[in-house]
Amino acid sequence: MTRCLMLAAFSSYKFSKEIQSIEHRRLGFDIEGHVTGFGNPDWARTHEPASSTAPAVLNVLKAGATCVGKTVMDEMAYSLTGDNKHYGTPRNPCAPDYVPGGSSSGSAVAVGAMLVDFSLGSDTGGSVRVPASNCGILGFRPSHNAISTVGVIPMAQSLDTVGWFAREPSILKQVGRVLLELPEADPNRPSQIIIPTDCFQLLNIPSERLTQALVRSVEKLFGGAIIKHAVLGDYIRDSVPALSSFLCQINEDQVDSIPSLAALSSARQLLQRYEFKNHHEDWVSAVKPDLDPIISERVRQALELTEENIDICWSVKKELHSALTSLLGDFGVLAIPTVPGPPPKLQTDASSLDVSVEKAFNLLSIAGLSEFCQVSIPMGLHDNLPISISLLAKNGADGFLLDLVETLYESLQEQAAIVEKSV
Repeated sequence: MTRCLMLAAFSSYKFSKEIQSIEHRRLGFDIEGHVTGFGNPDWARTHEPASSTAPAVLNVLKAGATCVGKTVMDEMAYSLTGDNKHYGTPRNPCAPDYVPGGSSSGSAVAVGAMLVDFSLGSDTGGSVRVPASNCGILGFRPSHNAISTVGVIPMAQSLDTVGWFAREPSILKQVGRVLLELPEADPNRPSQIIIPTDCFQLLNIPSERLTQALVRSVEKLFGGAIIKHAVLGDYIRDSVPALSSFLCQINEDQVDSIPSLAALSSARQLLQRYEFKNHHEDWVSAVKPDLDPIISERVRQALELTEENIDICWSVKKELHSALTSLLGDFGVLAIPTVPGPPPKLQTDASSLDVSVEKAFNLLSIAGLSEFCQVSIPMGLHDNLPISISLLAKNGADGFLLDLVETLYESLQEQAAIVEKSV
């Protein structure tokens, strides 16, 4: 869960109409001369205008992008829904009666609604990947520390990343080349694409809706020999011994759960709360901001946290990074659902939403704690609602992953449309 963004468009591209400049002051990227609002009016009221612009924003501007504005985000980046009681919920252009996803909600909606070619957002727990999935667009979470987060309000620095959204893989790649400062290089062929069957069992739609299109596309472009199947939960359980402290708290008989991934989610949540507290406790205690009740409860839980088990979280991160690096190698790919299925309906009751979010974090925490890069790719509609698949690659393989998306995208869309008609 993280803050929202900055909208932009490369001047090297031709547009069907001029995009008018807008200015909202509610997100978490610093823009010189403007207050960085962090999704909350009390935050905006108690902070001065930024004295400089975030390097990530400057880099795309220097490369020829045009700044269009800043957008709405979830309060203090502490939600995956996109709802904001102060500024409203950006309307999901792909499914207007369903949540757009957060916390970078406005950024995703702006791209999905074709207001801009791309937008920036930040992703700590899923704030680019979830709204990308919900709005039917591409969303990229880079390797941790690959892009500077200077000038971006921190949520949890061990998990924070600057990500971006686009509708077209070519623009996704162009933005990535700028932000990641990637040199020109020939694309590398994937050595293996691993499909973890247990992760796809978390879906609330038929798993074939995603896996068939992926398998057919890979077979067509690279041959079926590189496709591997695995049980990721078992591999992580056996390869990340530090998880045992969290596994003992997990109900292994719970339906629709992978215990080791649920344990990863618990470790991610603990680390996120701990670092959020370190960053924001003083301000929350002094200002006592007006927060949505759900956000307020999350903030309270973070502020009441002690340092117990924090060292174990670091061990989990280190071991998971090593385990997945060994599993994938330099040019291997892990394919998982981005989230368990289509977006929830607006005004879904809190208990049902909690179940959906908990399952989502089982999947989202893999890249977060391993520090790997991940891209969410739209896969058409299921019952008229957007669905997606994600590809993960090792830390530092961002350029490889961007190339792969560009290569696979057209075939994935063709195959997803065929499968949509048959499943």
